[in-house]
Amino acid sequence: MLICMILLFGLNHVTSGQQAPDPELSLQDLSAFEEPGQSWRVAGGVAASLDKANHLEVEPGTGILVNTPGDRQGRDLFTRLEHGDMDLELDVMMAKDSNSGIYLQGRYEVQLLDSWATQTPTSGDHGGLYERWDESRPEGQKGYQGHPPRQNASRAPGLWQHLEISFRAPRFDDEGNKVAHAQIIRATLNGVTIHEGLELRGPTRGAVGDGEVAQGPLRLQGDHGAVAFRNIKITRYDQPAPTVSGLEYNVYEGAFSEEPDPDTLSAMQSGSPELLTAQLGQLPDQFLLRYTGTLQNKSTGDYTFRLDAAGGGGLLRIDGEEVIPIDDNEGEVRLTEGEVSFELFYARQADWAEPNLVFSVSAAGLPSHMLSDSRLSGQQGPRPIYVEARDKPLLRSFMDLPAGERLTHAVSVSSPEKLHYTYDLNRGNLVQLWRGRFLDATPMWHNRGNGTSRPNGSLEHLLEDPSPAVNRLEDEQDAWTSDTTGTGYCSKGYTMDSNDNPTFVYEMYGTKVEDEIRVVSGGRGVRRTLDFSEPWDDLYVRLAAGDSITREEGDRYQVDDRSYYLEVDSGLDPFIRSTGSLQELLVPARSSVHYTILF
Repeated sequence: MLICMILLFGLNHVTSGQQAPDPELSLQDLSAFEEPGQSWRVAGGVAASLDKANHLEVEPGTGILVNTPGDRQGRDLFTRLEHGDMDLELDVMMAKDSNSGIYLQGRYEVQLLDSWATQTPTSGDHGGLYERWDESRPEGQKGYQGHPPRQNASRAPGLWQHLEISFRAPRFDDEGNKVAHAQIIRATLNGVTIHEGLELRGPTRGAVGDGEVAQGPLRLQGDHGAVAFRNIKITRYDQPAPTVSGLEYNVYEGAFSEEPDPDTLSAMQSGSPELLTAQLGQLPDQFLLRYTGTLQNKSTGDYTFRLDAAGGGGLLRIDGEEVIPIDDNEGEVRLTEGEVSFELFYARQADWAEPNLVFSVSAAGLPSHMLSDSRLSGQQGPRPIYVEARDKPLLRSFMDLPAGERLTHAVSVSSPEKLHYTYDLNRGNLVQLWRGRFLDATPMWHNRGNGTSRPNGSLEHLLEDPSPAVNRLEDEQDAWTSDTTGTGYCSKGYTMDSNDNPTFVYEMYGTKVEDEIRVVSGGRGVRRTLDFSEPWDDLYVRLAAGDSITREEGDRYQVDDRSYYLEVDSGLDPFIRSTGSLQELLVPARSSVHYTILF
């Protein structure tokens, strides 16, 4: 077989396994739960007020799980299924001032709380890992080992928030003694990593018992406050991983263009290592490493093997059959329970790549499991270069949008309230808001860079594609153009006030526009004011665009399936229109247009 060398510029190692055949938790009724209390029900729609505490408005239907304790006696809800290792994914909506929680295996609580705009979150805030509790400890020390989220990524009451948790259950020996703590491998809230590699040394306060278990139900707290859930997905990983044994290796010096007959070669190095590894001391610049061994498989099924070979290529055979060819790094094979022989090759040609071999397996019910040593030498990314609000309140850079467009004249503006935004100077429009830290400038400043920075927090995109905020429309149903060609658009830069807040200035259609964006007190959103000098009668401002826009109480609108709120000042005559797959919220341009975005 011809050995075609593949130069791998960095390992693309898969960290997630194949999903176990667990469907999304059915919310057509409450049959997925054990003895649900009266406060729990399924609904077709739900909304929460920004002004009314612990209250949810519920619409008939299915697909949403709602808890409204109120006067009813609320109690916790347990799933019928039990889990060990798992990935949990769901959307959650908090009522104003509400309090709830998710107990992994019924024992480890991830706190759910209305923590909107909290500046310094604790373990008791949204996404925090709640404290353990010991009544025998001194006052003030009874609670311990709680973990706050890394930053507050919470959204406003009544908005859907997306939570993902990757959980590793505790491990026990044959006598039932715990030999490894439970762990939150990773948790993200609204796209922000809030926990990573977090060890859970024991049950948190309010657990179903003091002891720990290999399998337990998911538990939703129901006796505290109003809360809603949807799109609950539980992916369980309960498949035992194959193991390797009887390892033997040989290293042959040189660049091999064909697979050699090992019997005709003289190995420069041989051994019987404990682990399958390429860390074998000083190796030549070009070599062929051959491993043989036994694969012990504990369950019949389909398995996906992955082989990443730094600076070259690799090949895998199992029981004499080629599973991963030299021109690929992944292959699937069906294995029966028992032992089978395997042969693995790693040929390195590129001397600039440090020798490294990553060999892993995954299957339904088995997350990606390393069969080689876990050292990923030389493959670490660069040290992040973060820009904090206190150091640089305003930064010019390129900025990438979700649809793939790159803004070449973007200005990102920070605030002490940890609420930041990006403005497009080429089109005169507010592009995105985020809450948390300011910017990750690594793509811009590491080595030669590409000129882009990235928001470093919980991000809300206001525009999928770049477009101006202002347009002339002969008719209210005319399409909103994304191009400023023919509009006379000309950016005049920005002026700074005494607090270093910019007001952006541009001309369009012969009208001067001053665009002032200010963070609302407490960092709950931004207030925008557009001032026009002699606006045309057919000049309009587009306040929002999304898949859905719905008017709620007063002049408040919810946008994009409850992603954010928009409040329009009185007297502006806003209207919602549909254009293709989008809905848009427009107002006629007056001498001044004021509105507020909350999220």
